[in-house]
Amino acid sequence: MTTKTFLAALTGAAFIAGAATAQDNPQVGGADMFADRTIVENAVNSPIHTTLVAAVQQAGLVDTLNGEGPFTVFAPTDEAFGMLSEDSLNALMMDENQEQLAQILTCHVVATNAMSDAIAGMIADDGGMHPVPTVGGCTLQAEMSGDTITLTDENGRSATVTIADVQQSNGVIHVIDRVLLPAGQAG
Repeated sequence: MTTKTFLAALTGAAFIAGAATAQDNPQVGGADMFADRTIVENAVNSPIHTTLVAAVQQAGLVDTLNGEGPFTVFAPTDEAFGMLSEDSLNALMMDENQEQLAQILTCHVVATNAMSDAIAGMIADDGGMHPVPTVGGCTLQAEMSGDTITLTDENGRSATVTIADVQQSNGVIHVIDRVLLPAGQAG
């Protein structure tokens, strides 16, 4: 299935389920996000997550992120993916690098439903920094910068949560402004 076919199928499914409401969820990229839809169903409607959606498909993670969860996804925007070199991003999207891409993406996923107030509480309880083990085997360090959550990967790359608490039927998305990488990988 091509990316365009995949996106068209999910977009069609989202419109069929159009009776759902955004239920006080923040908009992402100007698009409504629906708490009764999965992470993938909402991501497909976000105009600022097209690269992430294509990467999730390429990595073979669609079924996982459409699954029951719960998941917390720190979702890098298209602009965040644009901070990677074009050569690196193109190489990651090649079939032979599917496993590496899957690891990078799952380093943005936590196997729980963690809203921002819970994350902030864990940061405070841990004296200002809280380790966040991910599904991909990475450990991110969560900190507060004023009222904003920041995450630092194992390479010292930091991302800021720009939109928090986008509820999904199978978890929550927090939009971030940088792609986080496993130890030893450079972008």
